[in-house]
Amino acid sequence: MSRTLGALFVALAALFLCTPQSRAQQQDFSALARVDLSGSQIIDDGEGIRLELKLSQGVPYRVYTLTNPPRAVIDFREVDWDGVAKVNLLNSDRVTDLRFGPFRPGWSRLVMDLAGPYALYRVGTTIDTASGEAKLTARFTPTDDETYAARSGLPMDPAWDLPEPSLAAPEPRGDGPVTIVLDPGHGGIDPGAERGGLNEKTLMLTFARELKETLLRSGNTTVLLTRNDDSFVSLERRVAIAHQANADLFISLHADLLPEGHARGATIYRLAEEASDTASAKLAERHDRDDLLSGVDLTGKDDIIADVLMDLARMETRPRTTLLARALADKVGAAGVPLNSHPIRSAGFSVLKAPDIPSVLIETGFLSDDRDLANLADPAFRAKLAEAIRDAVQAWIVADAANAPLVRQ
Repeated sequence: MSRTLGALFVALAALFLCTPQSRAQQQDFSALARVDLSGSQIIDDGEGIRLELKLSQGVPYRVYTLTNPPRAVIDFREVDWDGVAKVNLLNSDRVTDLRFGPFRPGWSRLVMDLAGPYALYRVGTTIDTASGEAKLTARFTPTDDETYAARSGLPMDPAWDLPEPSLAAPEPRGDGPVTIVLDPGHGGIDPGAERGGLNEKTLMLTFARELKETLLRSGNTTVLLTRNDDSFVSLERRVAIAHQANADLFISLHADLLPEGHARGATIYRLAEEASDTASAKLAERHDRDDLLSGVDLTGKDDIIADVLMDLARMETRPRTTLLARALADKVGAAGVPLNSHPIRSAGFSVLKAPDIPSVLIETGFLSDDRDLANLADPAFRAKLAEAIRDAVQAWIVADAANAPLVRQ
């Protein structure tokens, strides 16, 4: 099967689900399609793999494969995965891991890690005209690495493509409100760290909303979130959102779990090609890996980062970012919030790669540490942390304005 034919499967998927009979049933459908485990499985099929997914109703979908590592991705609009566990579906040694859940508003995603190069051979659906139930069946067959790579790749779709990154130099801020983009880490199919009944994606969304309200009460800020619900946002899209908002600051919020070594206390990270320490390097690798495992095609994503225009923009942004990191460490420590023993660190976090926006990643604490876990679960502690971040932002606004005449024009 050629890649053109594979793309045709993607393009026609929605049409397969919209027969006259199924449209006649839609008035009785609920908003989300539910997974029926009695007719859903991933099994060996001869030398290949067969995915069967029984849904309470038909939904548009697309199917494609990605490389490095080999993965099969199925995007749906939208499926409720409540009550579904990996053990319910996975019955094939040719699929090494499985993830599913919300991906972006209105869409969900299923990602299968493949044990080798298994190309999409056939995909289709059948609809029960009486009940409206749908059965999606996708078959993947073994192939060689070269053929698999030729047939793989993210489908071109204007509804999903990102805007072109901005290469323009930042405009002077002037006297208007400061635009801050808060980035609650993880989301949707990517839960982040999980421990003690808490998961990072929910905790950071809660804290981002609390921090937004605290910042807005200052009266001189406009605040946006990269996600407002439990949906997945790729690292690249988070940066693109900040560009679209013409943000003055970008603050990514996390609460990771580091089983290797003892990590505790709030930590502020800046972008650097070389990590300041081994733990920071591993953390940055893990963040990129979370994106990859969620079915994002990272091929060639760093090509533009090497552009000389990006480097020139960073010459102006880097000292402004350092000023923000220092203000955050000072104000968080002064508020009595536990700080890491080395509170300012650096690594190659992809989410910090906007060249024209001062960007930091704050580990609000580490869920692997009992003290940090208890603190982050406490609304009073989060309020204290939010106020400290607000004070740091206000201090940065004053200092950045004072330094503005020194910035190269």
